[in-house]
Order: sequence, then structure tokens, then C-alpha cells
Amino acid sequence: MAKISPLEFMRQVRQEVSKVTWPTRKETIITSIMVFLMVFICAVFFLIVDRLLAWGVSFILGMGA
Repeated sequence: MAKISPLEFMRQVRQEVSKVTWPTRKETIITSIMVFLMVFICAVFFLIVDRLLAWGVSFILGMGA
């Protein structure tokens, strides 16, 4: 692979960045809200599963006492 000068590299970077389709402000906000909503739903789900498993383990271990 041939080495290129830093100026040529920067020109190529600018050319590639100009090809990127950037999201609109509305798309960014909606996507961010969806991410936070999914994180909240997953957190609640895993909290419930953790509590159920903790209750099950304590029930099983408490049977021998």
C-alpha cells in the first residue's frame, strides 16, 4: 500500500465525510428517546427476574433449616 501525504489523507477524509447521510434533529431525538425507553424496559425486566431468582434461591436454601 502506497504512503500518501497528510494533506492528501485529509482531502480523502473530507471527501468521505461529505458522502455521509447525517440524521436530522428529529430523527436523533426520536432515536434517543427509543434507546432510553428500551433501557428502562430492560432494567425493569432484569430487576423482576433478579427478585424472582433471589426469592427462589432463598426459598430452596431455607427448606433445609
